[in-house]
Amino acid sequence: MPIKRVSLKRFLGALLLCLPLSAQAALTLQHWQTAQGARVIFVESHELPMLDIAVDFPAGSARDPAAKPGLAQLTHGLLDQGAGGLSDTAIAHRLADVGAELSGRFDRDRAGVTLRTLSSAAEKDRALDVLALVLQQPDFPQAVVQREKQRLISSIREAEADPGYVASKAFYRALYGTHSYAHDEAGDPEAIAKLTRRDLQAFYRTHYSAPNAVISLMGDITRAEAEAIAIRLSAGLSRAVVVPALPKPEPAAASDTRIAHPSTQSHVLVGAVGVARNDPDFFPLFVGNYVLGGGGFDSQLMREVRDKRGYAYSAYSYFLPMMEAGPFQLGLQTKLEQTDDALKVAQDTLRQFIANGPSEAELTQAKSNLTGGFPLRIDSNRKILDYLSVIGFYKLPLDYLDTWVDQVNAVDVAAVKQAFARRIDPDRLVTVVVGAGRAR
Repeated sequence: MPIKRVSLKRFLGALLLCLPLSAQAALTLQHWQTAQGARVIFVESHELPMLDIAVDFPAGSARDPAAKPGLAQLTHGLLDQGAGGLSDTAIAHRLADVGAELSGRFDRDRAGVTLRTLSSAAEKDRALDVLALVLQQPDFPQAVVQREKQRLISSIREAEADPGYVASKAFYRALYGTHSYAHDEAGDPEAIAKLTRRDLQAFYRTHYSAPNAVISLMGDITRAEAEAIAIRLSAGLSRAVVVPALPKPEPAAASDTRIAHPSTQSHVLVGAVGVARNDPDFFPLFVGNYVLGGGGFDSQLMREVRDKRGYAYSAYSYFLPMMEAGPFQLGLQTKLEQTDDALKVAQDTLRQFIANGPSEAELTQAKSNLTGGFPLRIDSNRKILDYLSVIGFYKLPLDYLDTWVDQVNAVDVAAVKQAFARRIDPDRLVTVVVGAGRAR
């Protein structure tokens, strides 16, 4: 049973704009490092007899060697397809026997495995045994490697018929050039076909090591139990050194890519290299972007593109902060014959926003919606675990949730205008259009 993957395309931006108020007061985050070098973040909660664990590594697609795009994705996908001498079927049965669930997530920055289990001792210990095997002793069986290579290649070929996928892939290539963020998360079919079991083993040993690990725990255990689990999971990992930081991407030059495609609508993406997760402009950009294109029907893009002119059902924008500067992206879909008109309206709206910023009324509404318009409580341990993983992996302050509302409320019009002016040059935008017509 392959690890179920969660696409993180917009996860970080969406997650960090949706933090409920009560969570900030209710969560006590604890943090430490194991003797093996793994970083641990933990929240103790005995309200439910459940334990959720995530273990993340800097092993996303940005870590693919230049000649081997797809290696990171394939390695991650094979972790539970045979480990410690157990087959994928045996692993699935052991988890099912104790009602546990193993899943995974993968993006450009990170690769992770998550476990949900009952906190009762017998069930928890058996589930942890499986998690430890998957993390520490993946077998990468040759027959399974070949099977999963073909499955991944077929999945990519199928996705290439989707104009949205084509547009996104071209957008990242145009935006990041030779930087490793340009790599498609799934990889390249020709390169995947050449990957060997030895490639997977080498990538695993380098990236899935204890000093690279971030272990997040949420649920019905004590601090002492959390420490024991963290040691159990990290002790069997390699002691390879921490992988080096990614290079900083350069700002992209202006470009306009048109790709012919037999779709009924044009898929339009416009953007620029944005900000890293630790950028001081983070809050002004995200609060400002709520007004520009992140606030749904409250946003300027929706008002100008959809409401006033009917060019698209939806128009949006977002920042996706990553370990290094992630993308700023504006997007819409529109009828083929009105592509250029819709694109011009979107570009003009962005240009005017950069020049003028939001109005006081728009900003007040945005801050009110961001701090008060979302659920007032965290309703599952799994959601809390997601927050812990982001805080742990990106080394955010432990009081991040406590200060989030104050950070949002501190943003003013001047801060938004200054941040957008620093980060987005309207004369250096990358534009990608996928639809029928002349390619250029």
